[in-house]
This record gives sequence, C-alpha cells and structure tokens, in this order.
Amino acid sequence: MEKTMKITGKGRISVKPDKIRLNMTMEESYKEYEVTLSQSSNTTKILKDLFVSFGFQKDDLKTNSFDIDTKYESYKAKDQSWKKRLIGYTYTHRMLIEFDADNRKLGEILYALAHSVITPEISIEYTVSDPEKYKDELLKNAIEDSKHKAKVLAHAANVELGDIVSIDYSWGEINFVSEPIQNFAFASAEKNDE
Repeated sequence: MEKTMKITGKGRISVKPDKIRLNMTMEESYKEYEVTLSQSSNTTKILKDLFVSFGFQKDDLKTNSFDIDTKYESYKAKDQSWKKRLIGYTYTHRMLIEFDADNRKLGEILYALAHSVITPEISIEYTVSDPEKYKDELLKNAIEDSKHKAKVLAHAANVELGDIVSIDYSWGEINFVSEPIQNFAFASAEKNDE
C-alpha cells in the first residue's frame, strides 16, 4: 500500500522596495459633457506639467482608467411619482507614476500636489522593480518549508520519506507592494486660504 503525505509549504521573504508608485484619482462633475471632458484634459495637463517640473517626461504619467458617467437626481413629479433627471456628468481619471524610491522626492511631489489648484485622491505604494527575482526566491523558500514539515511529520509518524511524487504549484498574482497611504485627498488650495 502506497503512503502519501500532502504538505503545503509557505515562502516568506522581506524585500527592501526600490520603486515608489504614486496612484492618483481625479473625479469631478459638471453639467455639460463637453465641459467635463475639457476639465479632465485640463487636470491631466496640470498634473503632467507638475511632474515635468520634477524631471519626469510627460508620458511617464500613465492612465489606468478613464470614465465619464452620467449623473442623475431623483425628484417627485407633480403626479407624486418619483422620476430621475440628468444633472450632469462625472469623469473619473485614474493615473499612476513610478520612480526610484526616494522619499525626499516623494515629499517634494506631495508638497507640490498639496499646494496645487487640483486635488487628486492619492495612494502611495512602495514596490520592487524586478518582482520575478523575488517570486523565484519565494518558491525556493516554500519548497524548503514543505520539505522541513514533511521530515518532521515522517519522524513523528516513524516512517521513512521517499521521493517527492508531485508538486502542486498554484497561486494567484503575487504583488510586492506596501501601501502606507491609501486614498488620501488634499484639501483644495482655496479652502486652505480661508
């Protein structure tokens, strides 16, 4: 009778991030579609110009997604029924920019954003530039962990280990990201001056 053991190994590593990813979301509503589209373009230009002033290229600012949605409000009609009417359009523009991990530069960028005429919602992610290198390390650590667990179990059960029969390698997408600031929005400059 063949005896088998199924072991799950876990790999862990600690990696110093070498990249900063700054995610920004702009969302504004206007009555007219054309104005909404125009304002989104103006906002993007302001952001690109801000980053160019820090030595970036205009195309370093990447778009993750861009949507314009209709905006409705409910109202009570004369016949007492509830109806909806179009009150405008809302654009949502999600962007990101990545640069070498430099907290001083990050601080300068955040200061400039805080004093800008636009108010993006931001999140900051620290990540690595070569995730594949660390994924391989994680796999090696997981195999070592599973071998160790198998030896402990075999010893406790007083059985001898044979060769590895199969390895089930199944995991989702691994992201090496630390996100110390999530979805933070600066108050507009106009509000700060009051």
